[in-house]
Amino acid sequence: MTVGSFRVRALLGKVSAVVFGVVLFRRWQVRWGATDAEVAADLPGDELMPRADRSTTRAVTIAAPPKEVWPWLVQMGQGRGGLYSYDVLENLIGCDIHSADQIVGEWQHVTVGDSFRLHPDIALHVVVVEPDHALVIQGGVPMGDAAPPYDFTWAFVLNVLTDDTTRLVIRERYNFTRWWASLVVDFVTPVSFVMTRKMLHGIRARAERRRIAWQNSLGSSSR
Repeated sequence: MTVGSFRVRALLGKVSAVVFGVVLFRRWQVRWGATDAEVAADLPGDELMPRADRSTTRAVTIAAPPKEVWPWLVQMGQGRGGLYSYDVLENLIGCDIHSADQIVGEWQHVTVGDSFRLHPDIALHVVVVEPDHALVIQGGVPMGDAAPPYDFTWAFVLNVLTDDTTRLVIRERYNFTRWWASLVVDFVTPVSFVMTRKMLHGIRARAERRRIAWQNSLGSSSR
């Protein structure tokens, strides 16, 4: 083997390793925290987009029953309870997001057709409401003055794990309406992963903190 061919093989090996790593990292991003069964499962809202061009499924376990997690979901949105993610990053692009640390009564009512704002000027719409189980949002984000290059569903699903434990599953589905939409979605997928992971942790922390406070109050009152 010549020195030149050895270098070519070494370079190809490095490129292959990088590509393999990128593929594995992407797979980890799009299904972070989710089991094989959760990734394969049909979730509320999937029927609105039976053949999605892109899909992500991410999940976390919460030490609280669904009825105690649900209030945090229904008050989500800009101008309401926020998104429980990185407010600072969202506000850099003018979203004016302020994630709540309390359940607010006036934000506890949501119905199909309601607006779900990501930004003062960008609203999706609520398309599925199944109390204590599923909230699904649908729409798209415009590209400047152009219409969104894809349709999008965003499902928040609560599944009972035990009497006091819930699996929160968040699924994004995209249906491309422009040939170049995949370039946009593939670019924002890592950003979506970072923000969604924080959101999952944010919802879990709030629900568990409130449950602990409630349990402590019961303990104090029984003394």
